[in-house]
Amino acid sequence: MHARERVARNLAAALLAGAWTRRALLQRTGAILGRRTRVVQRALIADLIESAPADYPPSPEWLAAYFLGSPSFEKASISQVKNPRSVPVVLKPARFAPAKRFAGIEVPRLAAPGDLAKWLGISADQLDWLSDARRQHGVTDIPILQHYRYAFAPKKSGPPRLLEIPKPRLMAIQRRILHDILDAVPTHDCAHGFVAGRSCLGAAQIHAGERIVVTVDLKGFFLNTRLSRVHGTFRSLGYPWAVARLLTGLCSSAAPKSVFTRLPVASRHDWSTQKTYQSPHLPQGAPTSPALANLAAWHLDARLQGLARSFGANYTRYADDLAFSGDEAFAGRIKPFLAAVDGIVRDEGFVLNAQKTRVMRRGTCQRVTGIVVNDHVNVSRPVFDALKATLHNCIKNSPAAENRAGLRDFRAHLDGRVTWVENVNPARAERLRRMFNEIMW
Repeated sequence: MHARERVARNLAAALLAGAWTRRALLQRTGAILGRRTRVVQRALIADLIESAPADYPPSPEWLAAYFLGSPSFEKASISQVKNPRSVPVVLKPARFAPAKRFAGIEVPRLAAPGDLAKWLGISADQLDWLSDARRQHGVTDIPILQHYRYAFAPKKSGPPRLLEIPKPRLMAIQRRILHDILDAVPTHDCAHGFVAGRSCLGAAQIHAGERIVVTVDLKGFFLNTRLSRVHGTFRSLGYPWAVARLLTGLCSSAAPKSVFTRLPVASRHDWSTQKTYQSPHLPQGAPTSPALANLAAWHLDARLQGLARSFGANYTRYADDLAFSGDEAFAGRIKPFLAAVDGIVRDEGFVLNAQKTRVMRRGTCQRVTGIVVNDHVNVSRPVFDALKATLHNCIKNSPAAENRAGLRDFRAHLDGRVTWVENVNPARAERLRRMFNEIMW
């Protein structure tokens, strides 16, 4: 192996040994190539981040080849190439090594791709195929070769939401990853969606009785969650680079371009959104996506909680719904606060949906996750009245006549809606429960 290739491979191994962020990459590059070429190293890392083929770390082979073809690397590594023995060797066997914060978490200890394949009960070739290691599934139009079924769900406005539902084999694998790995990892205290023991009701209760309530919405929460954060989550849990990459691949998707041709031209997503769907991302429909998105948003939650505390405010997040509340002093500083929120959200790789920002002052109906929080948590009058009217019509006309949507188990559907009101406001729900019990099923 030539000296230049040895330095390139050694640098690639060093960069993949830690966080995939500009600052961390620069620190490890300096440790390998020294301090004399810092300016050139900055250019090298900037070009690398711009050229990386995916939103999470590339393979060691790709990195080494990239360095060997980079003029910046050639300039930055002159002294090391002349004296390759001066470069500290970092090529060590992969091992399971969790970060300090996750050291006590009980998860499967998988040190190599073979360990992951054995744990899942599949062959190495099947693991590569299911994790889309060769990036082929985003370009195939043959349904039998695709790991997901695709459907579109209408939204109140804009193009429909793309649902990517894993096929049974991949679904079973994702559920095992969720139950045996992700469920063991604690989420941020401010995250209330998709977390055992927490709910939208708990999120709403934190904001009850406040002078002002502000809600903002993250655009494309799953779609815009960086896979580098997902990969970093698995790395922090202790999984070596190769295992973390395969786990990330098993939990992500790249939608074929042909999926969008099913929509009428007027209803299609814009070019940028389609390209994002066609790149690896967290699919809406995979059981692992909510947990991974929550864990990837840890820094977002921590920074927004810190910002809220500095303004004397409360903060919760339920999936993509962010809520803040506070007293009169907070209400007087709402504009700079929202500007700071937008800055943090963008810095963390997300985008706010400005059209869904709501500033609700005392005297208006204040809602968080659809629940009224003016004085205490409550069900809104329109929701209560609509459910009461449905129950009345079921008593009067029969449930079959009222089941206009053709729901398979209309009784369970109505029972669930009444139970929801009981959870929010038991006293108010007594009348609804009596009406439900009067229905002749």
